[in-house]
Amino acid sequence: MKCDEIFVALELLEKERGIPPTFMMEKIIQALTTAYKKDHPGVENVLVDVDEVKKDLRMYIQKEIVEEVENPGVQMSMEEARAKYGRVDLGGMVNIPVDNVEFGRIAAGNGKQVIIQGLREAERGMIYDEFNSKQHEILTGVVSRTDPRTGNVSLRIGTGPESTEAMLAASEQIKTEELVEGQHVKVYVVEVRRSTRGPQVLISRTHPGLVKRLFELEVPEIFDGIVEVKSIAREAGSRTKMAVWSGDEAVDPIGACVGPAGQRVGNIVNELRGEKIDIIKYSEDPAQYIAAALAPADVVDVQLSSEGKMCRVIVPDDQLSLAIGKEGQNARLAARLTGYKIDIKPRSYKEEE
Repeated sequence: MKCDEIFVALELLEKERGIPPTFMMEKIIQALTTAYKKDHPGVENVLVDVDEVKKDLRMYIQKEIVEEVENPGVQMSMEEARAKYGRVDLGGMVNIPVDNVEFGRIAAGNGKQVIIQGLREAERGMIYDEFNSKQHEILTGVVSRTDPRTGNVSLRIGTGPESTEAMLAASEQIKTEELVEGQHVKVYVVEVRRSTRGPQVLISRTHPGLVKRLFELEVPEIFDGIVEVKSIAREAGSRTKMAVWSGDEAVDPIGACVGPAGQRVGNIVNELRGEKIDIIKYSEDPAQYIAAALAPADVVDVQLSSEGKMCRVIVPDDQLSLAIGKEGQNARLAARLTGYKIDIKPRSYKEEE
């Protein structure tokens, strides 16, 4: 059966949407065979032959040659097979062409619907592939609407046919910022999932990965691998501690991140709406690392426990509150950054012991 319109439509979809014709043709063949089986109960083996050169489709029913027919849907007698096809072998298979008129009716009834359905599926697959490759990266989205009841914000991310809507949940937003429709905002792609409604892109403004990626954009030394971000502890909207290390002795990792006149870190602070960022130097020595993590407080001594990742830190009496931080934030972030449970004591406590 000549199917010029179907082949033209598939060529157009490839040109305009980038959808491979083979993908759509597989969907069409699947729909045609399913429709024929539905109209002809008992028929099991249905084949569709595609001739791309002649733009031609042909449908066949495949049956096994047997001495005595028990299931007419899948079997043909040796006598009938020889009468129609000449010499045949017992146990062999024959392909019986479906009448063009009947095939045309089935194709007309299902072709358009399948193309529309396949188009949606293909587009969803392309969107999934597009954003799945961008997991753990930063994307810029445009706020499309906000839900005053839940606080969730919808963003349009991506461009053209491969753009999609992503929801920034209230729990993934920086509490100190207010997002309004039309605003451009950078988000971190946490994960991409497949769903019945299409790809689901999970995004965040509070994830520590956002800070890391922002520094990669601002600091060439991090992007080039000269300076390495070892660990990040973050309380979004308030404070972040980041440990950095340089593989080149000539490069100061903290200076590289801060930038001339603090410009590099300043740009990131502005993007995060004033979130404070402490940049410390990573050390293989746990005591040095823990002492640095408690900045801006000075540390007198770090006593590591012989069992487990625990330590006691001694600080000057007048810096105890600074080391602990407001509501324990400085000590809490330092513990998360280093992976150690930190017990902070004033110097007078050590002298009393």
